[in-house]
Amino acid sequence: MGHSSPTADTGAGHKGRFNLNRAQVVDENFVACVRQLGEQQRARSTRSRDVAGAPGEADPPIASGSDLRCSDVLQLFESQLITRHQDIMAREMRARNEGFYTIGSAGHEGNAVVGRLTRHTDIAFIHYRSGAFMAERSRQVPDIDFVRDTMLSFAASADDPISGGRHKVWGSVPLWVPPQTSTIASHLPKAVGCALSIPRVKRIGLKLPIPDDSIVVCSFGDASCSHATAQTAFNAAARAAHDHLPVPILFVCEDNGIGISVETPRGWIENTYSRRHGLKYFGGDGLDLIEAYGATAKAVAYCRVHRRPVFLHLTTVRLLGHAGSDAETEYHTWEQIKANEARDPLLASARLVIEHGLMSPDEVLELYEKIRTRVRDAAAYAASRPKLTDVAGVVSALAPSSPNAVDAELRRVSSHADRVRVFGGEDQLPERGAPRHMAVLLNHGLTDLLLKYKEAVILGEDVARKGGVYHVTTGLTAKFGVGRVFNTVLDETTILGLALGGAHLGLLPIPEIQYLAYYHNAEDQIRGEACSLQFFSKDQYRNPMVVRIAGWAYQKGFGGHFHNDNSIAALRDIPGLIVCTPARGDDAVKLLRTCMAVAKTDGRVVAFIEPIALYMTRDLYEPKDGKWSFPYPSPDESISLGEGMVYRGHAGDLTHESNSADDLTIITFANGLYMSLRAARTLAAEHRLQARVVDLRWLNPLNEDFIARQAEATGRVLVVDESRRTGGVNEAIMAILVERCGGKVRAARVTAVDTYIPLGAAADLVLVQEADIVVGALNLMKN
Repeated sequence: MGHSSPTADTGAGHKGRFNLNRAQVVDENFVACVRQLGEQQRARSTRSRDVAGAPGEADPPIASGSDLRCSDVLQLFESQLITRHQDIMAREMRARNEGFYTIGSAGHEGNAVVGRLTRHTDIAFIHYRSGAFMAERSRQVPDIDFVRDTMLSFAASADDPISGGRHKVWGSVPLWVPPQTSTIASHLPKAVGCALSIPRVKRIGLKLPIPDDSIVVCSFGDASCSHATAQTAFNAAARAAHDHLPVPILFVCEDNGIGISVETPRGWIENTYSRRHGLKYFGGDGLDLIEAYGATAKAVAYCRVHRRPVFLHLTTVRLLGHAGSDAETEYHTWEQIKANEARDPLLASARLVIEHGLMSPDEVLELYEKIRTRVRDAAAYAASRPKLTDVAGVVSALAPSSPNAVDAELRRVSSHADRVRVFGGEDQLPERGAPRHMAVLLNHGLTDLLLKYKEAVILGEDVARKGGVYHVTTGLTAKFGVGRVFNTVLDETTILGLALGGAHLGLLPIPEIQYLAYYHNAEDQIRGEACSLQFFSKDQYRNPMVVRIAGWAYQKGFGGHFHNDNSIAALRDIPGLIVCTPARGDDAVKLLRTCMAVAKTDGRVVAFIEPIALYMTRDLYEPKDGKWSFPYPSPDESISLGEGMVYRGHAGDLTHESNSADDLTIITFANGLYMSLRAARTLAAEHRLQARVVDLRWLNPLNEDFIARQAEATGRVLVVDESRRTGGVNEAIMAILVERCGGKVRAARVTAVDTYIPLGAAADLVLVQEADIVVGALNLMKN
């Protein structure tokens, strides 16, 4: 079937010059083409019904050898028309300042066949040009008004059922379409994670929220294939398939040959992915419903039956530019723009239904105008609906908090019999043992958490047999099996993507990032994907997880910057992310329990930064004093979100509050607590200064009331921050002291230098040292 058609150089009122309103031109082209087909038909005085199948068959196939039925064609065509009118209306709404999104699906309407051939329970992480997919999938669930819902989204109305006016996203809870961000390809790793989790959930004895033979749909554009994140996903899927793991994912590449203004070389996608080991390739013309349907049907069937990753390559065309603000004439000639418009898939679909006698040209135009009216009415309705009007409404879904429910979850503990079984006997229960250092206590804590949460899984590089670089997860695979504690490929984006995808299916992942510096390789999986999901879905979708990160500095003589990273600025400015860091082993266990309860109950994402230098630390003041070794806390002990600790004297003399007349307050965390306690001892012994040392524990959000109260207790505050002076936690604390305490508090900072950390003893030159804390305190007391 050909794709050429008459193309209007000008639109109404634009005689003699090129019409920059290509939405109007494409609209007029469609009408003109259908009218021309009507004239040709009248000239022949025929209305053919050139379809396959037996005479009189109620719903014959549209062509010989095709499974595409005539009824399928009519509904697919209607979905395509709906999407086209939505694209046109989006631009009209934007011109009236009633709509706020113009990245359309024009030219990609062939993806309707994917919406038809997959189930609504096949969870879909989709491309932003997936309007026709959504229109077609919505037929599978009653009572969804796809047109109205889309217009509400365009209008940023608070009534938008998926995001509540926070963003224009394709998404739906009943259709199993989590909302996607606009970050190119960032959704691919979690789609792979979701596909890998379908068999994993079953393997560990949990119930899937979707049918067992479900597949995962993941669509994207050709330009996205060049993104490192996409390559990560393809690699992870292919590697898993090579290892004979089930990976039922349908990658759908909608190839329009361009990424904004940069052309994709012709043949690049096919030549690259048709030969890629571990991916089964299917290709088809996305502009032709018959061919697209056939290719997609084969791809879906292969994926569902063989449970292997499939790469479906559909040729499309991009119409109306990248978005409404895109001046396509800056990089395409008029002739190129018109040539693309002549390939409009709606023209091909109109010819299909007319030439096969499914509709007359007049009926096509009648349907086209009927849909236009429906979309226009929905747009007017959406423009009149309420918008978000206050801060509380905007952020209400960002960071759900239910303290009472979290407390109840923390009180729920595993049975004593189960703990005896897993730990290997009554006398092996960790709370009956001697005080231990942090690494051992965390290992016991993770054991208890895996026992308590049957849906919890630990994943990362080397976490299985080796037990992690620092042996924190030693023995957990032996206790709980490879289905729950397993190694991944050496890629942080994959680790976090697998966790994200698993969380969509009910798992409670505990991914491990080996070093804090390595987190930055995959930051967008947390910033752009994990922490945005509740916000953009009105808390209807959740991907809870606790990300364990071995971090901070002070590994003496080892590793340099990449194993001693002290910067968490990139974590602290992620909306909704909880950041927690312990300084001692018993706290680490209790804090981790709270983090898991918050993730489980409120769906939150938590970064749990474990100080590497304190993993094996046993002593505080003197060798073999054992003052940094602690008993294992009983299973019902925890530390509340935001709860800090106040120390006076030494580690064994502490209280939540103190009314004593201390001379100054030292506010710190992690390694800073260890050093500050030692510095406080020096201040008391050599300078007769009594310092209260405050361990924040929670770095995001900061407990402002607690900080202000501890600062005002002494009136002098030294902030000891092992991260950098610029971008460190210290900046936020100092701002709190100014805003909350005014002139009642005098404050100073001791921080690391704004630099990468060098190797060996040179690290001490740029990191906070105990002597720096002592000097800082003395200088503060002089003023």
